[in-house]
Amino acid sequence: MQRPLIDGFGRRISYVRLSVTDRCDFRCAYCMPVDMAFLPKRDILTIEELDAIGTAFVARGVNRLRLTGGEPLVRRGLLELVQRLGRHLGNGLTELTLTTNGSQLARFADGLFAAGVRRVNVSLDTLDANRFRTITRTGEIAPVLDGISAAKAAGLRVKINMVALKGLNEDEIEAMIAWCGAHGHDLTFIETMPLGLIEEDRTDRYLPLDLVRARLAAHWTLQPLEQRTGGPARYVRLRETGQTLGFITPLTHNFCESCNRVRLTATGTLYMCLGQEDRLELRDLLRTQGPAALDSALDIAMQRKPKGHDFVIERRAAAPAVGRHMSMTGG
Repeated sequence: MQRPLIDGFGRRISYVRLSVTDRCDFRCAYCMPVDMAFLPKRDILTIEELDAIGTAFVARGVNRLRLTGGEPLVRRGLLELVQRLGRHLGNGLTELTLTTNGSQLARFADGLFAAGVRRVNVSLDTLDANRFRTITRTGEIAPVLDGISAAKAAGLRVKINMVALKGLNEDEIEAMIAWCGAHGHDLTFIETMPLGLIEEDRTDRYLPLDLVRARLAAHWTLQPLEQRTGGPARYVRLRETGQTLGFITPLTHNFCESCNRVRLTATGTLYMCLGQEDRLELRDLLRTQGPAALDSALDIAMQRKPKGHDFVIERRAAAPAVGRHMSMTGG
């Protein structure tokens, strides 16, 4: 009989985010420094090892896997991994998804759909080409928009993730709502998170989503929904348009009491909480003892999963709440 993963607070872990690489072709200002140093290939899990760990989680009742990065579509062999993990769909796994910056999506959309992916999240913080270059520092918006169109044409449902940035893109929030509505995309807003050292002070860009909701409520009727997708977002419907909006608020309202996920880095480090440093190393265990050793390791991870994170953004803080970058942890 399958033994579910239950942590010390009675929460069932059914959702795992697997990072396939720490590399990214963008250098988003709120995410990483422009001269970001990436890991050597020898430290990164192979496709076979990622498959083995993903399979171990599915065997313990995890029914949702999300591939992340860095940018997962720059990882060589990514489609092979999706095909491998896709064999579990309908046999324990109910959803295999991907979070991407969209830059490579046009090339991979058909292959992702063929391998069983039905939904992708695309990070898109602005619709303005010049502002896009400012935020990403190395990116162009045209390939991203092309990738989103290709994903839709391939049959993939697209959700746009927009990080709300004070003084940078907050004036585009209503335009993004309108654009997503016109193209049939879901939209989720995210608060910037204090992970990793970057050049700027995050407090200058932190925009509480309570404020965003209040501004939207001045123009639309926001109806709270009970809808859940297995992640931390909470949803409302705009009554006038019928659109559904998500809000991920790790700072103003964490939802740790219902946390159902853990994260695996591209190096095989399992973080039981995005906002805590406690971790369990699976790569060396897998390489020395084989996949059979993973089962007991997951039990240990459940014993060590904390109740919640300690995120806070304050000017007096000398360092970010967590030293590792999101590209390292897995977005």
